[in-house]
Amino acid sequence: MAHSGIVIWEYNANWGVEFESIKGVIKNRLGDSIIAIEHVGSTAVPGLGAKPILDIDIVIEGYEIFPKVVFALERLGYFHQKEWSFEGREAFGRKDESVPWTREGSSWMQHHLYVCDEQSSELAKHIAFRNYLRGNPQAAYEYEKLKRNLAKIESQRPSYTSGKTEFIQSILGKIMEKEGD
Repeated sequence: MAHSGIVIWEYNANWGVEFESIKGVIKNRLGDSIIAIEHVGSTAVPGLGAKPILDIDIVIEGYEIFPKVVFALERLGYFHQKEWSFEGREAFGRKDESVPWTREGSSWMQHHLYVCDEQSSELAKHIAFRNYLRGNPQAAYEYEKLKRNLAKIESQRPSYTSGKTEFIQSILGKIMEKEGD
């Protein structure tokens, strides 16, 4: 059985520190163009083991300002990845490990950057799932266990990702049921 190269690290409190640093650089550049910058994904859940890759959602009011946001992100060294984007969640790549570019020439932790409009269902799912895991340690434990098992058996990242889908959908279903009560 070939190893996938996917490694789940023990939780590291520095992930939150790194997010706050990246957030500060982006917020400084984008200013009033954005509503919020959210740390989502497994690295945003204290105690949860994860791949050491931050997931960051930049929240904008609507698509009318998206071109301005793209321009500002390009000046920081990001580029729009249209092939990985869909309505409500636009993906951005990094030109190199020093992105976002700052005067200090910092090297940043690997991260995935998305721009979401505030009405985006993807944004709502990211935040709901993150908050659920933060408030439910048993669910976070089960999710980490699933991810570690998938990392051992899946040889491709898409298979690893799709292996998590049923768990994520079940949590989102629980959240929707609770909100419907």
